[in-house]
Amino acid sequence: MSFRTRLTSFFVLIVVIPLAAVGILVFRLISDSQQGKADARANGLASVASSLYRSDSLTARADARTLARALAVSPAGLTRSKIATIAGQLGLARVTVHLGPRLVADVGGADALAPGRAIAQLGGGQPALTVTVSELTAPQFVRAVSAPGAGAVVFRGRQVLASSVAVVPPIPSQGTVSVSATSYRTVTQQLPGFDGRPVSVAVLSNLAASTGSVTGSRILAAGFIVAVLLLAGSFSVMASRGLQGQLSRFLQAARRLRGGDFSSPIETVGNDEFAALGTEFNHMSNELERRLDELSRERARLREAIQRVGQTFASNLDRTALLGLALKTSLDAVGASAGRTSTREGPAQPLVEVVREGDLAGMQDAIYQAEQQALEARDVGSGESDAGSVLAVPLGPLESDGRLHGLLTVARSGAGFSGDDRDVLRSLATRAGLALENVELHVQVSRQAVTDELTGLANHRRFQELLEVELEQVRRYGHAVGLIMLDIDDFKSVNDTYGHQQGDVVLRRVARALADSSRDADLPSRYGGEELALILPHTDMEGAYAIAERIRTAVEALRVPQSNGVEPLRVTASLGVASSRDGRKEALVGEADSALYEAKRQGKNRTVRAQVRAANVLGGG
Repeated sequence: MSFRTRLTSFFVLIVVIPLAAVGILVFRLISDSQQGKADARANGLASVASSLYRSDSLTARADARTLARALAVSPAGLTRSKIATIAGQLGLARVTVHLGPRLVADVGGADALAPGRAIAQLGGGQPALTVTVSELTAPQFVRAVSAPGAGAVVFRGRQVLASSVAVVPPIPSQGTVSVSATSYRTVTQQLPGFDGRPVSVAVLSNLAASTGSVTGSRILAAGFIVAVLLLAGSFSVMASRGLQGQLSRFLQAARRLRGGDFSSPIETVGNDEFAALGTEFNHMSNELERRLDELSRERARLREAIQRVGQTFASNLDRTALLGLALKTSLDAVGASAGRTSTREGPAQPLVEVVREGDLAGMQDAIYQAEQQALEARDVGSGESDAGSVLAVPLGPLESDGRLHGLLTVARSGAGFSGDDRDVLRSLATRAGLALENVELHVQVSRQAVTDELTGLANHRRFQELLEVELEQVRRYGHAVGLIMLDIDDFKSVNDTYGHQQGDVVLRRVARALADSSRDADLPSRYGGEELALILPHTDMEGAYAIAERIRTAVEALRVPQSNGVEPLRVTASLGVASSRDGRKEALVGEADSALYEAKRQGKNRTVRAQVRAANVLGGG
């Protein structure tokens, strides 16, 4: 990829893509602002409608008290016609009068809203007089609430009492509805109705009311983004041309150095960073020329040694032998006479010496000093004593807790170690660490190959291998081996109802109950799907049945938590038990499987023994 292409890519990454993201965000914010204005307008209309409704209800309550006092004077003469006349004179939309529980009169329309109620107590043991009054009808309320760009709907259930737009309930409590290609934001409230049933009042705010301002904002935002993009592009082109001119001189000088020509230094102009870089480049060229002869003498030997070590490390899976090889190679590479490697068995374990070469007597203080420096600096550490010099280097990557995987330490008497010795030791330790990672990875992969990832039990393949081993012992020595097949009851309904993640939690909990309820010598496995298996060495039918019942009881006692925090799930399992003394694998698995499905047929959550075969009977089973 050329420098120009990289600069273009860099421009796209730091300018174009962020600006595009900002544009998307701005447009989204503008749209959200439009919706927020519509929501605010709708909420304001809803507040006005609620206030108007309650105001009319208070007025109706005052009318009801006045009417109740007037009717209480002569309650015996109450008739519907009389009440209708009074309602007409007062301009009431609806009036109901109850004498005790008895309805005396109901005058007015069913679309009356904002009721007010008053109760008058009559003397002489007569029942109370209840008067309910409304001055407001649904159409009057809709006209009062409606405004330009806004409307209202009053409905009870799916029955529209009055509406300013042709909309059919149900209407969302807060959301968007479309009426004749016009979108409205709605706010619906429940208000008390005349006959005790609530009525729903929905106010609608036209989303198109803010479209003009949104369009203008979008045009302004788009223009600003385009202007910034053009300005950034112009500066990028200018910077690219200047950088290419400067870098071309360094490229030509680097090509001369590659050809072994150290006689043409870079011409430095000015006092900027490129001039400083040119000066340092010339110093590097002189130093490189000076050290070229020295490095060429060591290069072949080191390349051969490191290549040999790398190939050996890549193919060797013996951890101790690998550490020994790393130590010997390090001793040869730096001319040391003795050394050791120390590693940890686990994250919580201390460093322990694993391999030692040569005599380290008298160098304990220097070794401690070098290893302490290596642990603290996480790099090569050194130590000196009268007996000689010591180098120590971290062996392998850092662990999650910040501690090192191991240390490689070398020592020699006489002259101390040079900087090149440090570099060589650091390189060898890095390769040894990578090789140790390969060993650990091989062990991990081998373990994963026979382990079910979800439950942590042996997988089906491992189950077949373990069962074959146990049955070989049966065939050779004649002792019994038991087999339990377990199937989680109604597991499909758990997945269908609560999701497969919840099903995985159930499966893991049941697998743990199986493992916890089995003996140390037993071999729990995941047979497939929601079916588990347990191999029971040296166990006859009755012993296997007792263990199966213990497992079934443990599963029945499980309370599996749900991710949404509601009541935990309860699960059960059906188990089939079989035992063999003749070592026939297919027969044993088939009998246990048949017993399992017999347990299912008998009603689940039970353990069923397999029918004893003739061969088992003859063998003493």
